[in-house]
Amino acid sequence: MRTLEVLAEVVWPVEEKPTPIAGFVMSSFSPLAAAAAERCLSGYPMTGLGRTAVVIVSTSGDLGTASGVATAVDAAKRVGPLLFFQSVPNAVAGHIAARWGLTGPVVSVCPLGEPLDDGLELAALLIEDGDADSALIVHVEQEPDSAQAVLVRGGEQQ
Repeated sequence: MRTLEVLAEVVWPVEEKPTPIAGFVMSSFSPLAAAAAERCLSGYPMTGLGRTAVVIVSTSGDLGTASGVATAVDAAKRVGPLLFFQSVPNAVAGHIAARWGLTGPVVSVCPLGEPLDDGLELAALLIEDGDADSALIVHVEQEPDSAQAVLVRGGEQQ
């Protein structure tokens, strides 16, 4: 198994609101993920990363969107089409990949253990299997809003 070399890491501050993203409404989940990714990636030169995977990790998923859908359904109201799109965490992972020109796999997981550790383990597997050369792991939670992003690449063989 390869070790991972951490290239950049950021934690999104709870008190700061992320910039809204066109096409993502009602919830802070996707803007948090995109903001943490942007801070992490903008602080590192993107050359030489090769195929970079995007891994979204969250124990609870997008609570804001889930709540909005549940409220509409309970009230027998029409659920807006954007909520179906953004209810899948891979949607924001795809947004991040497209925004930054990342060409590796896009994966979203609900961790069984420590969220960031599970994300790093998945990144290591993607790199070890040859699916990616590097990975951006974004851990997002709501209540309270928080996000962390870590950019890694494969290191030495162990």
